[in-house]
Amino acid sequence: MELRENIQRVQERIARAAIAAGRAPEEITLCAATKVQTDETIRAAIAAGIRVCGENRVQELTAHLAANAYAGAQVHFIGHLQTNKVRQVVGRTALIQSVDSLHLLQAIDRQADKLGLKQDILLEVNVGGEASKSGCLPEALPDLIQAAGACSHIRLRGLMAIPPISSYPGANRRYFAQMYQLFIDMRGKMSDNQSDMDCLSMGMSADFEDAIAEGATLVRVGTALFGPRPPMGER
Repeated sequence: MELRENIQRVQERIARAAIAAGRAPEEITLCAATKVQTDETIRAAIAAGIRVCGENRVQELTAHLAANAYAGAQVHFIGHLQTNKVRQVVGRTALIQSVDSLHLLQAIDRQADKLGLKQDILLEVNVGGEASKSGCLPEALPDLIQAAGACSHIRLRGLMAIPPISSYPGANRRYFAQMYQLFIDMRGKMSDNQSDMDCLSMGMSADFEDAIAEGATLVRVGTALFGPRPPMGER
């Protein structure tokens, strides 16, 4: 019951934030970040209305897929993806949100080619320029977008970002605003698939309302839905 109430509460907060920003609540997709959650918890979340799940780790993704835990929902990969694990993710997720390099982009394209499909992706931007985080720097984004356009088995759907940890409420709004401007600028420069580039993934439990105010179309929420994450191995 608590999970169902949490999901309803987050959905209501998303709706209020969208309306306050002059947007329709339906414009915002809630992606439940299911890192370290059990198959049973994921199934319960989907039964309570979750329609998109996001996984951070390939090992957990494959285990949950094997258990058919995501039945009734889309699954996205939202964590750092190593090129040697691309084959375990391509074609098995609706969207890979964390593509951050030419090397990874090309590896995904090759695997999608082998499978005879087109993989939807987002390009991850290190908007805060943090050395500890993955993502391409904003100035490298135009070249990466051009490279994505040259990949025949990739469909670029938009951008994703994880801003620095905020020290006070509202601290990340400037990063969200920067990401929205990048999103608009990059989409405006694309000649052949502007209509495909419709997703701006940013905002998590602590700041998704600010992200919505600045233009997010998808928010990745974990703790506000599931509570504090248990340590790995203590699920």
